[in-house]
Amino acid sequence: MEAENRVSLEIFEGPLDLLLYLIKKDEVDIYDVSIERITSQYLEYIETFKILNIELASEFIVMAATLMYMKSRTLLPRNEQAPEEDVDEDDPRWELIRQLVEYKKFKDAAYYLEKREADNQQIFASERQDAEEEEGEEPVLNVGIFDLIRAFQGILKRFEDEEDLAEIADDRFTVSDKIDYLMVRVNKGQKIKFAELFADATTKGEVMVTFLALLELIRLNEFQVRQEAILGEIEIKRISDEKLG
Repeated sequence: MEAENRVSLEIFEGPLDLLLYLIKKDEVDIYDVSIERITSQYLEYIETFKILNIELASEFIVMAATLMYMKSRTLLPRNEQAPEEDVDEDDPRWELIRQLVEYKKFKDAAYYLEKREADNQQIFASERQDAEEEEGEEPVLNVGIFDLIRAFQGILKRFEDEEDLAEIADDRFTVSDKIDYLMVRVNKGQKIKFAELFADATTKGEVMVTFLALLELIRLNEFQVRQEAILGEIEIKRISDEKLG
């Protein structure tokens, strides 16, 4: 990918966050996780990050290798396992499940503390004007990079018959072009469905560049991402009225 079609994006979430997200998406219990399925989904996300040229921490690659190893072990016939190994205790899922359970406890505790702090700030807010501004605001959930990647993958399905995205060089568009397009497409204060931003795209390459432009606008706090339900439809809201550049 050309340098002008790259964006700088910091990923603050780690591989365990991605695994928990995939488990939540599938609506399964952590203890019922399928190594084969979650490995395939995890690798699909990693490949999407790679295609978009988004740099990931080495921990993501280490986890990918770990998952592939676990998957290979689950595919071994039981009679090929070492005789001294207890099949139940040596189930390759257990160590991963233990990590996920402990990490989820940590995340839940952190979320509780953040929510408690936010509630306290709201209680002690003294200006009535602030309360009036907050009244009527729609309850929204935080939307992370994994939600955006999931939505992006959904858009790409429109072009399943097209050649591999990694081999496409669509020189007609740059990230800068699509930033200008999105700033015109979405007015200040306007909310628009994620899919509508790609309605005019005709190739996978154009979808990719548009998505990178959206990520850059989110990073610059020009656009806000909204979601009213877990794994629900994503909306984009423009919060700036200034022209970039």
